[in-house]
Parts: sequence; structure tokens; C-alpha cells
Amino acid sequence: MERLTITIDDDLLGEVDAFIAQRGYANRSEAFRDLVRSGLEQANSETVTGRNCIATLSYVYDHAARDLPKRLTQEAHEHSDLAQATLHVHIDHGSCLEVTVLKGARTAVKAFSDHVIAERGVRHGQLVMMPIELPHGHAPGHGHAHSTTATGSKKGSRG
Repeated sequence: MERLTITIDDDLLGEVDAFIAQRGYANRSEAFRDLVRSGLEQANSETVTGRNCIATLSYVYDHAARDLPKRLTQEAHEHSDLAQATLHVHIDHGSCLEVTVLKGARTAVKAFSDHVIAERGVRHGQLVMMPIELPHGHAPGHGHAHSTTATGSKKGSRG
């Protein structure tokens, strides 16, 4: 095992120490190893191409932004092969959270997510991808829904 020396600012170290206390790590080394593994997994999931994934795209947006809800709904409809279901939550008078479950090729999922997050009026966005193996002949968007949203509506609907 190699020993490394790193330099980080006091504020970041405070965040790391709070993370260590919250998660119950025995020491900083264990925490840093897990954080590095997690960062590498995330970086790899963003660069691997041609493989299938299941993903969640979470984003907060300004629902009063000009035509944004309409544009977001249109995007989901145009990518119904990727967008499996969407949960819509009203946060306050001007903000909404949406969580969209996506399934398909990583490159297509990433491109769709990047486009949604880049929309004017989307304040925060995050994509979490997990690799999946699809059975032979069972392609994404194969024509039937396996689940419904929290409101019980069919896939691809928005509340």
C-alpha cells in the first residue's frame, strides 16, 4: 500500500471530517479511499460508451421560466424510448423538482440529461447512472410500461 500526502484547504477538510463523523469511518484514510472509489466510478460511468444503463435525472427548475415546463415535457415525449417515468414535486411557489427514470444506452441517457440540465431556468441537476444488462431482444423502449409514477399515471406523464 502506498502512502500519499495531499494538501486541502481548511473548509474542505472540515467537510471531509463531517462526512467521516456522519458515516462513522474509523479514520480519514478509509474515508478518502471510499471517496476516491466513488469519484472514479462516477467518472467511468460518464465516459463508458455503448453500454446500457438505468438512471435517475433529478433537477430543480423555475416553473415560471418562459415555456420551460412545456419544453421539458416535450423533451420527455420526444425521448420516450429513454424516459420511463417522471415524478413531479412542487417545492414552493416558483420551484419544482422532477425526477425522471431513464433507461437506454449511456451515451443517449447522458446526452438527454445534459440537454435538460442546460435548459434556461433549470437551477440544479444531477444524473446518477447504474449499468444494466438487458436480456437479448429486450431493448429500451420496448413498448410497455413496467411501473407507474407516484400518482399512478402511465409512463412518461407529468403532473
